[in-house]
Amino acid sequence: MRGPGDQRRRGRGGQAADAAIQAREAAAAAFYDMDQAQKFLDGRVTVFEDLDAGAAAPVRREFTGLAEAADAASVAYIAVLDAHDLDDRDRSPAEYDAARRAFLAATERLQQTTRNLNGFAERLAPRMAKLEAALDQLPPRLTAARDAVAAADAAVRAAREAGMDASDPEAELARAKEALALLSSQGLGGLGLDGAIRKADEVRAIAEKAQEAAAELPRMAEKVRNSLASVRTRVDVVANRVEPVRQAMRVLLRAYSQACWQDLRGAPEAIDAGVTRARERLNEAAAFAGRTEWKQAQQALTAARTELNAADRRAGQVTGRVTELEAVAADPDRPAESARFAVRDAQRLAMAQPGGAAPEHARALDALVERLDHAPKRLTGAHPDYWAYLQELESVKTAAGDVVTRIRSERAAGGS
Repeated sequence: MRGPGDQRRRGRGGQAADAAIQAREAAAAAFYDMDQAQKFLDGRVTVFEDLDAGAAAPVRREFTGLAEAADAASVAYIAVLDAHDLDDRDRSPAEYDAARRAFLAATERLQQTTRNLNGFAERLAPRMAKLEAALDQLPPRLTAARDAVAAADAAVRAAREAGMDASDPEAELARAKEALALLSSQGLGGLGLDGAIRKADEVRAIAEKAQEAAAELPRMAEKVRNSLASVRTRVDVVANRVEPVRQAMRVLLRAYSQACWQDLRGAPEAIDAGVTRARERLNEAAAFAGRTEWKQAQQALTAARTELNAADRRAGQVTGRVTELEAVAADPDRPAESARFAVRDAQRLAMAQPGGAAPEHARALDALVERLDHAPKRLTGAHPDYWAYLQELESVKTAAGDVVTRIRSERAAGGS
């Protein structure tokens, strides 16, 4: 039903007025559609920025261009509204026609802008769907992170209540809480979806490390207590080796040439000093344990063991040297026969090759035979250099083994 105003406009403008009014209504509808499309896309772009901060910049740039075009279309539409007041009774048919054409142009611009906005939204939709599907991974990751922090907090508290020094796991727990607070405060807007998931996993890993360290404290305490007793016993054992080493050195100095023992000079004193340092570290460990500083106690015990291992090895070198030298002095041919066997084994392998031994292998093995023949000449004088003799024989055995390795490697390369 037409109102009195429409009747009056129709009476003056006729069909031109109706067409202009229809064009204005179409432009209003187009403006509404464009405004809704712009608001929807603005929201989707904002969500995209939250979920994927790394890829957000080009998306935001494209949307900004479209938004500017939409704002310009809106300004142009409002200008047309202001320029063509169809409620004015004194408009001519020509003016109505001009208004119609202006509204049609505004409508086309608004609709084109809407198509551009919707097209961008369609292109963005698959990426948004993928991100929103991945978003389902975040809640369980956050729950796991919070649960891990709570478990670590309980473990650290229990360790402190048991009188343990929980400063290390407590520091790790503080890191986890700080990271969790950062995640909670920044959310997706600061980290992006991938960043938030990584941060949640980081919080969980740090908290689990703190919980494990706190739970390890009672076990470490028991281990330290047991180790204190065992290291004390071992200190006494190694200390008791000092006198046998002194006796062994006297045997070396009296019965063998300087070349056989010069590398062992000062061994008893070195062993005695190592035992002294081990006792010092052991006392430090006991003091740390008394203050429930179990990690430091364990480190001190490790240092004590290192000193004892070095002293024990040095003692074994001295007593072992006497044993080796006495054996070779009693039967010099025995170690020589072992070296000859190694060379003969290499010679058999070389001769078994197609065409016989390669020239370079034959030359190397002949040189080893010559060294074996000359080795006994080292055993001359009142105090033969048995140690140099043994080292020469060991060197021949090693060289024969090297020839065998080369032959087998060449055979494998030829077969491939």
